Amino acid sequence: MNLTLVLIVGGVVAVLLLLIGIAVTVSSSRTEVEERMGRYVEPAKQKASAETERVRSTPLTTWLNSKVAGSSFGERIARDLARADLKLKPGEYVATMIIAAIGVGFVAWYIGGQSVLFGLVGVVIGLILPGGYVKRQQEKRLHKFDEQLGDMLNLMVNGLRAGYSTMQAMEAISKELPPPICDEFRRVVQEMQLGVPMERALENLLRRIPSPDLDLVITAINVQREVGGNLAEILDTISFTIRERVRIKGEIRVLTSQVSYSGKFLSLLPLIVIGILYLLNRDYISEFWHPDVNKNFPCGYLALGVAGLLIIIGYFVMQKVGEVEI
Repeated sequence: MNLTLVLIVGGVVAVLLLLIGIAVTVSSSRTEVEERMGRYVEPAKQKASAETERVRSTPLTTWLNSKVAGSSFGERIARDLARADLKLKPGEYVATMIIAAIGVGFVAWYIGGQSVLFGLVGVVIGLILPGGYVKRQQEKRLHKFDEQLGDMLNLMVNGLRAGYSTMQAMEAISKELPPPICDEFRRVVQEMQLGVPMERALENLLRRIPSPDLDLVITAINVQREVGGNLAEILDTISFTIRERVRIKGEIRVLTSQVSYSGKFLSLLPLIVIGILYLLNRDYISEFWHPDVNKNFPCGYLALGVAGLLIIIGYFVMQKVGEVEI
């Protein structure tokens, strides 16, 4: 194996470990309520996944979990993983990023004719891939939650009109509706049963599911608890509004999907073309970073930088064109 590649991989790993160490120093201890919830909330799921965690546990993930857990960096990762409903610990996610960076970097280095530049590009892509997957899972789960919100409000309104309390109506939601909404409201009910105030439990729910529609529902519940009023009637009106918003969003998504996919494809197209040209005619494309071309002025690097900047700007412009606020 090329000594340069070994040094690059070692440097990348060292930098990643350094960043993890810096993040660990910015620690933030978990609160007493969070400790209680971590031991008692959803014990069945924790018991069911205990064997799986024991099997996939390795010295690297164990060390990373011990370092990342309890830090602000680890809390952000845990929040993102919870929003995506991925059963991973922060340390395991960081280990996945490191493995993906090394694996993709090695594949790119090998395919690119043992080019250091291709290896570095592969490392960057490997670092981005896990985050992109988590974000995609968050968007899918949030979209599914928003679609179920109308049914949840109808069930809650019917329960309140039948004489249920707010907590009993939420418990009915956790039993009757499919995931992910039943899982989230089951956690809300369990938090309230352990002594967490309803306002705090609903705030935790909104932190896990950052939905504007859910924010509207939680605000209505909190206002009704403070000033009174007919909560069933309020939620019934909100249910109609949310259903109309979901319907309109669906229609807009269909109309703007072509713009969105066109922006993604056109942004990837120059990178694909450069990669193919590099594999087919390496001397031709290597003129961008050839020493003779960049001897007096780095025009090759400048051209690549300007092209990359224009690609990024074009991608965000096309994505912005397809966004319609409801």
